[in-house]
Amino acid sequence: MSAPASPARRVLAQTRFEARALLGRSEQVLLALVLPALALVVLAQTDAVELGLAGGPRIDVVAPGVIALAVLATSFTSQTIMTAFDRRAGVLRLLATTPLGPGGLLGGTVGGVLVVQVVQVAVLGGIALALGWQPHLGGVPAALIALVLATAAFTALALLLAGTLRAEAVLGLANLVFVLVAAGGAVLLPADRFPSPLAEIAALLPAGALGEALRSALGTGAFPTQHLGVLAAWALVCSLAARRWFRWF
Repeated sequence: MSAPASPARRVLAQTRFEARALLGRSEQVLLALVLPALALVVLAQTDAVELGLAGGPRIDVVAPGVIALAVLATSFTSQTIMTAFDRRAGVLRLLATTPLGPGGLLGGTVGGVLVVQVVQVAVLGGIALALGWQPHLGGVPAALIALVLATAAFTALALLLAGTLRAEAVLGLANLVFVLVAAGGAVLLPADRFPSPLAEIAALLPAGALGEALRSALGTGAFPTQHLGVLAAWALVCSLAARRWFRWF
């Protein structure tokens, strides 16, 4: 009899499954790559949205914001909806019989999303560079940390909602959150473009903190300690909550 797989191998297997599921569905590719790419080109090349810039190229604000929005779409919106309907269809009931556990499911899901986000950042970053974006290379390590922390926070929050609410409620809630965050969550636009206290509140939410962290790191090379702290706190709290209250069926 062969020995059971180690926890690391179980998580790695779930990571591969999640990445294939995301990249193998046309609607997920549309949400993760096509729509963000269109938004990047339109916002950078036209005045369709007033950014309130006091000089400087639009792409310097647009590129980090679109990357942050793409991360939100993949790690929160897509995962919330996919997991909720997998739960309703009984897929998670089958996973509950395996040694994976909620922690393994969370780790594998985060890993799968990170694989997809490597593709997202490569594609969207390449388009932005072609449009004239010149990110500060000294801020790349901080930007990567922000992306990993945000992915953990968004994915854990997605599993928490999908594992506690009905699928129909999750579908409406996930899309509503995405629209509200895209419109006024300091993701596409800097927080200081919003009136107080909305600006302060937006910067304390994970989506706003990610947008601010990417703009700060890639725009000036600064290390966004405060925004990374916000993301780390959200990642920790949401992960603990998902492990505690996630239900397989």
